[in-house]
Amino acid sequence: MPQPAVGGGPCSVPCRSSIQCIVPPYMLDRLTHSADAKVRDRAIAGLSRSAAVRAVRAFAQEIPGMIAVPSPAASKNRLVYDAKGKDSLPGRLVRSEGQKKSADVAVNEAYDHCGDTYDFYRELFERNSLDGSGMTLISTVHVGEPDQAGKFQPMDNAFWDGTQMAYGDGDGVVFQRFTRSLDVVAHELTHGVQSFTSNLVYRGQSGALNEHFSDVFGVLVRQWKLGEKADKASWLIGADVLVPAQTRRAIRDMENPGTAYLDDPDLGTDPQPAHMKDFYSGAADNGGVHLNSGIPNRAFALVARELGGFAWETAGRIWYDAMFQLSSRSQFADIQAITTQIAADDKRFGKDAKKIVAAAWKKVGL
Repeated sequence: MPQPAVGGGPCSVPCRSSIQCIVPPYMLDRLTHSADAKVRDRAIAGLSRSAAVRAVRAFAQEIPGMIAVPSPAASKNRLVYDAKGKDSLPGRLVRSEGQKKSADVAVNEAYDHCGDTYDFYRELFERNSLDGSGMTLISTVHVGEPDQAGKFQPMDNAFWDGTQMAYGDGDGVVFQRFTRSLDVVAHELTHGVQSFTSNLVYRGQSGALNEHFSDVFGVLVRQWKLGEKADKASWLIGADVLVPAQTRRAIRDMENPGTAYLDDPDLGTDPQPAHMKDFYSGAADNGGVHLNSGIPNRAFALVARELGGFAWETAGRIWYDAMFQLSSRSQFADIQAITTQIAADDKRFGKDAKKIVAAAWKKVGL
């Protein structure tokens, strides 16, 4: 079967360990062909060091203890830094836990969204921060990266590097400030949660599951904050960080993968598959980690809508438990089997839960 036209490696940022970005490399690759010189230059800068980042990420994940864990705390502990447009992290400390609001909206968004994510995991799953032991939540705003001339420009991305969050301010043409989006912040922080549970290797199907869990809990944190039930909620990821246009709605659409943006002059058309018959088997995007995450994403959205109610109380609990039962190299077949078994064993989800979960996986070709 023809494969989607994608290119590039992982997102390019300073070479730090275990980096995972919200904007996938195939979007940046497409943007290198934009008619807008500013967008094109930012995208080229965003891909320039991709091979080195990929090597560092793979090495860090294979070496136990290489990733440093920020100091634990008994309760919520947030630190927000300002990179002042450069790429040296963490930057200058501008807001600590309990301090009053800053005049900088990006600082306050990073602080508040980190707090909402912490509260979600604490209140619903009794998890004390990302590692379960009170890990300090560190964020850096206004991160930049050098263009081809060596001049720093606002980064067109947000990422988790194994120790902290980092946010760019976008190019103002395609992307806006990345701190705007609660689901983006929660997505990236969930990479941290996942690294302390199954620690899924960031390549191929295990890497797609890594991205999948971050999309699942990114959207659930937002739904929880807004009090939305599954049948009425939005399943878009990153809608708030895109400059509005009729041809683009989000970075990804969990319910309908492949429809987040269509015939967009800068982004083209969303290449995410929604079914195993269209599974991407190429080498780009670390073996399709962002692309193929659309397949389990759709299965989760189908389960959540069918189970009804608040998704974090139903499908979200099944998937949270599944994170602890997967191994670092688990495949799609493993999450299919594990979530189906959890649904069957836990009576809280009702007598039809197993059938609902199994049907959703079958609908996406598993």
